Amino acid sequence: MPPPFPTDAPSPAAGSDGAPDRPEITSFLAARGTDRMPHPGGTLLQHLVRVARLLSQWGADPDVQVAGLCHASYGTAGFDQALLSPTERPVLAELIGDRAEELVYLYASCDRGVVYPRLSDVRPVVFRDRFTGAEHTPPEPDVRAFLEITAANELDVLTHNAELAKRYGPDLYRMFADTRDLLSAAAWQAYAELAPSAGWSAARP
Repeated sequence: MPPPFPTDAPSPAAGSDGAPDRPEITSFLAARGTDRMPHPGGTLLQHLVRVARLLSQWGADPDVQVAGLCHASYGTAGFDQALLSPTERPVLAELIGDRAEELVYLYASCDRGVVYPRLSDVRPVVFRDRFTGAEHTPPEPDVRAFLEITAANELDVLTHNAELAKRYGPDLYRMFADTRDLLSAAAWQAYAELAPSAGWSAARP
């Protein structure tokens, strides 16, 4: 697994560090206050850039990398500070493209309390939209992208906050073990390499 990225990382617009070279996106995110929002490992903007770097290192599709960079735009079930309202989806789509925006919305709208248990149990996975309450079945490529962004996001959080790693790491590791067939080999390897030192087991308690 790559070491955690330092919080004093170079400019997020720099393409040499593996992150998407999209300064117009990072400028937009900064203008929405992400460079001032505290987050494990520094600021939310630094976290977003690190997530995009991980996805790049794992060989994710460019749209998935950009979605990872913007994954907190509408808030999430675990982070309620939204940068845009879901009614502003056209604003983000114009900036990052329809495909990347759709992945951002899928990630942000996921009702994790309902969907996470389903990820381990059944295929295809039925999602519940936490904004509308509607249920739908995304195509498998979207579920794979969702899980890849989730894996990168959670890995960055867990490697920057020991308390959260202790509290949530075991359950997340079991979820990713159960959904290994939908993860990239690189994403799964990152968790598999971290598990022994973190004391995580795929066995159910």
